[in-house]
Amino acid sequence: MTQLPPKGRPVEEVLAAIDQLKHHDTDSTGSRLWSLVYYHSPEVHRLAQEAYARYIAENALNPLAFPSLRKMENDVVGMVKALLHCPAEGAGTMTSGGTESIFLALKAARDWARATRPHISVPEVVAPVSAHPAFDKAAHYLGLKLIHVPVDSAGRADVAAMRAALSERTILLGGSAPSYPHGVMDPIPEIAALAREYGLLCHVDACVGGFVLPFLEKIGVAIPPFDFRVEGVTSLSVDLHKYGYTPKGASVILYRERQLRRYQFFVYGGWPGGIYASATFSGTRSAGAIAAAWAILQHLGEEGYILAAKAAWEAAQHIQAAIAEIPELYIVGEPVATVFAFGARSPLDVYSLGDALGRRGWFLDRQQKPPSLHLTVTAGHARVVEAFIRDLREAVVEERLRASRGSWRRRLGRQAVRTGLAILPERWVRSMARWISRTARTDKPPKRTAALYGMMASLPQQDSVEKLVEDFLDQALSS
Repeated sequence: MTQLPPKGRPVEEVLAAIDQLKHHDTDSTGSRLWSLVYYHSPEVHRLAQEAYARYIAENALNPLAFPSLRKMENDVVGMVKALLHCPAEGAGTMTSGGTESIFLALKAARDWARATRPHISVPEVVAPVSAHPAFDKAAHYLGLKLIHVPVDSAGRADVAAMRAALSERTILLGGSAPSYPHGVMDPIPEIAALAREYGLLCHVDACVGGFVLPFLEKIGVAIPPFDFRVEGVTSLSVDLHKYGYTPKGASVILYRERQLRRYQFFVYGGWPGGIYASATFSGTRSAGAIAAAWAILQHLGEEGYILAAKAAWEAAQHIQAAIAEIPELYIVGEPVATVFAFGARSPLDVYSLGDALGRRGWFLDRQQKPPSLHLTVTAGHARVVEAFIRDLREAVVEERLRASRGSWRRRLGRQAVRTGLAILPERWVRSMARWISRTARTDKPPKRTAALYGMMASLPQQDSVEKLVEDFLDQALSS
């Protein structure tokens, strides 16, 4: 559609059109997605819909207009503070997601540095390569320089490398609990101790783990320290729309000290429309996300979240045990909770294995460094674990046969691709990638992506990958 319809369409017709568009989407409630969606149960799903609908028209921008929203947001932040042992003098706000929470942590750090270390012209942030790209995105927007450091063989941040990366311009150290790619916990106590030693801020990205690690700890799982019980942690982000099982648009950013939170605020008093103030990056804020988060936290309570964490943990352990029994597969790093990734040993191609699982109705994220498939296991996955393991075994047998029939051709072809990508002009490589990535223009999820992901994993330069993906986005967002 390139313009508005000349006349409005009846409600039933519009809803039928939406259902038709949605027909080819991956089912978000069938627990066959291993990323993007955190599904608990039909009961929680209905409650989220009901609570969200009650606040579909309200705007949480102005806390004076809707006192109920102010109370619910304060309640949610208060519950999260208690769960993660934030001290009474600490403070936080709800945000639209982990990216905004991390953005605000870096914005607060930048403005803190402007107030306390004004001689720093370009502040630096040090974080491991496994840190979420929201750190990179925030640094890009805020005029900060992000220094990436390597991880050890288990996937944890190398604290010695972090120390070596410090300079007089460093203002903040970052760590993950756990990191999204491989579910590995960074050594937060060591990172926080390093930050304290040099008078720096320390942000813990617990967007994935913040609402599952505390409950795993309660059922006896050994969880390394990561929250405000660790001295030196000055801020922490946690997404409610992940393992809190709330609708998208609900995250929390917490600070050890209320004064530090003030640096994330924006106030402008010179506007003719009145004094403009926003506690977060967003202006207009979804009231529905706040109300639904409050409702689900109230409904599940501590007991409900413990049961959900237990179900997700047992499902994740069962899948990892099944993967360990397949000689060609291996778990990447040392995951500690319910998020992990697995790779494939030669001659199996893990991206082709992902396509084989996709043909069986499963959606898994593809990763690189090393090539792997990613699983975020939720309570909702407990009911499909056996089906997934059965299909995984069948897919491995299928790919094993495929590899044995043409193993030398595959190896030769891969080597030719790597060589070609290294020597061909960039414009040729990008033209090839655009041709492969036309799947983004279809109305159905792509069934075969191994060629595209294999090409991206083989590109020798990161900027080549980034330009390729820019082309991909430009095609996918065709309007």
